[in-house]
Amino acid sequence: MSQPSYKNFGTDCIHAGQEPDPVTGAVMTPISLSTTFVQKSPGQHTGYEYARTGNPTRNAYEACVAKCENGKHGLAFASGLAATATLLHLLKSGDEIIAMDDMYGGTNRYFHKVAQPFANLKFNLVDLTNLEAFESAMNENIKMVWIETPTNPTLKISDIQALSDIAHAVNSEVIVVVDNTFLSPYFQRPLDFGADIVLHSVSKYINGHSDVIGGIVITNSDEINEKLRFLQNGMGAIQGVFSSFLAMRGLKTLHVRMKQHAINAQAVAEFLESHEKVERVIYPGLPSHPQYELAQKQQTGFGGMVTFFIKGGLDESRTFLENLKVFSLAESLGGVESLAEHPAIMTHASVPPELRKKLGISDTLIRLSVGIEETEDILEDISNALDQV
Repeated sequence: MSQPSYKNFGTDCIHAGQEPDPVTGAVMTPISLSTTFVQKSPGQHTGYEYARTGNPTRNAYEACVAKCENGKHGLAFASGLAATATLLHLLKSGDEIIAMDDMYGGTNRYFHKVAQPFANLKFNLVDLTNLEAFESAMNENIKMVWIETPTNPTLKISDIQALSDIAHAVNSEVIVVVDNTFLSPYFQRPLDFGADIVLHSVSKYINGHSDVIGGIVITNSDEINEKLRFLQNGMGAIQGVFSSFLAMRGLKTLHVRMKQHAINAQAVAEFLESHEKVERVIYPGLPSHPQYELAQKQQTGFGGMVTFFIKGGLDESRTFLENLKVFSLAESLGGVESLAEHPAIMTHASVPPELRKKLGISDTLIRLSVGIEETEDILEDISNALDQV
């Protein structure tokens, strides 16, 4: 499939990887449900043999996301964790991984309760915002570096270029993975900063409508792509065709949605930072963020996620969350609708209590996924809920 080059991101979101159907001329990529494909002679096919190995709808979607990430290859999976599990199959028993200490609870759970005991992989959790700590931990035995930036839920930002340079200087074969879920390729493209692989939970901003579970991996390496294609087919945790179609449709408005997410999140962060019932606000777009300058250098925007600490304790957190109207109290993030959650009880409950304490995931921490509703309605909702505290 030809890949025309466009100057602007939004045009790639709409057109990359997709061409009018050659038979009907359909503008939108059709949903191809066939599980198998005719061969002219044994081994002579049109590029498709069996739908687990390749599907026209899924392939178009993979190509579109890859282009948006400035990548060459895209591979879609049934979920973000399916993508994570497949990536770890690039390693062998006994290999060591450095991972960000603050990360999505599901990733932490998979690393320590599945991959570590069953695959004998060794994980070293490091605060990757501290380059000296990373440099001390990095050695030739490290085969993969797992970066999540901004992190979930404390929004710590790591220097992708510096971490990639340090890692590759110590071991040229190390694989640097960046989970880019919180920003999407609209605001950050890790491959441009030396990463080898980019990972997304598609369920969040890429799809953007809270109706698809999926994961996707992007790389510029032909060698990594060849290995992952084998694993994608061999393990079979592929993105379904309907989900691929929906995610590709959602991707077409990513650039429009992300602009409004960021506008609303900035307004929310500034409102909360000035509120008497709020202890502290964490948002990359605030000068008070510890990595504010890095965010300006590495990102083209600050995203739609805001974390804050409410004054008081668990009762005050519950009261605030129970009195929201525009925001829904629910897990996940990145949809057009605003969501609020309590990480210590909800998304990060599987993280060991001692690690939660170390990371600052306390009973007063609240995570907001700021949607694209009207800014005034969002701010009024937060204000009304705080009035009840």
